[in-house]
Amino acid sequence: MYNSKSMIAEEFIDNEEILSTLEYAKKNKSNRELILSVLAKAEECKGLDYKEAILLLESDLEDINEKIFSLAIKIKEKFYGKRIVMFAPLYLSNYCVNECRYCPYHYSNKHIARKKMTQEEITREVIALQDMGHKRLALETGEDPVNSPIEYVLESIKTIYGIKHKNGAIRRVNVNIAATTVENYKKLHDAGIGTYILFQETYHKPSYEYLHQKGPKANYAYHTEAMDRAMEAGIDDVGIGVLFGLNLYKYDFVGLLMHAKHLEDVHGVGPHTISVPRIRPADEVDVNEFSNAISDEMFEKIVAILRISVPYAGIIMSTRESQKTREKTLKLGVSQISGASSTKVGGYAGKEDEDTSQFEVNDTRTLDEVVNWLLKLGYIPSFCTACYREGRTGDRFMQLVKNGQIANVCQPNALMTLKEYLEDYASEQTRINGEKLILSEIENINNDKVKEIVIKNLSDLHEGKRDFRF
Repeated sequence: MYNSKSMIAEEFIDNEEILSTLEYAKKNKSNRELILSVLAKAEECKGLDYKEAILLLESDLEDINEKIFSLAIKIKEKFYGKRIVMFAPLYLSNYCVNECRYCPYHYSNKHIARKKMTQEEITREVIALQDMGHKRLALETGEDPVNSPIEYVLESIKTIYGIKHKNGAIRRVNVNIAATTVENYKKLHDAGIGTYILFQETYHKPSYEYLHQKGPKANYAYHTEAMDRAMEAGIDDVGIGVLFGLNLYKYDFVGLLMHAKHLEDVHGVGPHTISVPRIRPADEVDVNEFSNAISDEMFEKIVAILRISVPYAGIIMSTRESQKTREKTLKLGVSQISGASSTKVGGYAGKEDEDTSQFEVNDTRTLDEVVNWLLKLGYIPSFCTACYREGRTGDRFMQLVKNGQIANVCQPNALMTLKEYLEDYASEQTRINGEKLILSEIENINNDKVKEIVIKNLSDLHEGKRDFRF
């Protein structure tokens, strides 16, 4: 029986409730009056539940789709403005004991080169990332209690935070590792991580069990309930997501929003981020096996409706997607993107010849190229980590987002961190475009005192000072 406040996976992600919701949406997909009432509710910018959201996704009325996209653009602008947060993944190890059919790290894959970085190698990788201009990382590692125990992850986090190279520093380390215990989540919390990220892959239990036949990840309930354990341990910023293409996308779309509702109802804080990866080619992974791929057009609609349904959550899009797709979805709801990503273990320092990649990257541009592209589109590439460092996490962060006050700190911080990038790392053309955008965007800071401080800080940044934040 469905119960969003239950702590049991199969009750807060209830199969019968999802199936009945899908049937409801199918029956009402042409019910214009009902759909318009949902859109009217969405215009209040307080979100939608899974039943309302899937009704919008199911609708094939052309004018309704136009209203959906228009509203998504409006809500994106209201909550996030023109700011796009930048990050990069850092793969520590690809040793893994699981047998995930969609991932080349699976245990029985004898083709892929296995590698676990030493702390010295991690240092070289981080310096290479700092030299690009990155300030925010997402740690990735396969699940292996021998080769990648929690102690190794904790040591790596300590190493990363301790590296200061020229003007570079990693100021926020998000962590994407396998589901673990409350005790281990407490250790991650104490290590100062930003967001704990874990993709469900699919919420459909039979499909999940088919895709994960061996290893700890095969335990559907333990994996699905991981965010509750993380929050119990004090990690109040968590990121969820599904891997579109593994299962029927409408089912997983409902499951994703059910999970968001569960976190909100139980912990008072929904997901800090939602990721929307699509399956990509990889070693020993036949993407043709997964016949549930979604078109670019439907993918864009999913992003738009997620933005409408969970307006306070950041939406992340990686370099799995092409420049074209990323450009379209930035407008519709995406607020965080990776740049110059490598999915190899040791892929940044330029000394790794063996292929240790998790999947093929689609957008292969340098960070400077991505930053300049964003500037030309009128976005503000942001390297900000201020909320995490100022304790604005969990319900404190969400309250600021929901009442629309987050822009008062995000806009200034985005401009100041962009200025840092321009001073230390940008090409000449990127610097010119960035300076022009900063001058324009300063005028959009409504608080005169804040504007005065930002102008002074921008001048100090030009003179060599670093790391200003509100």
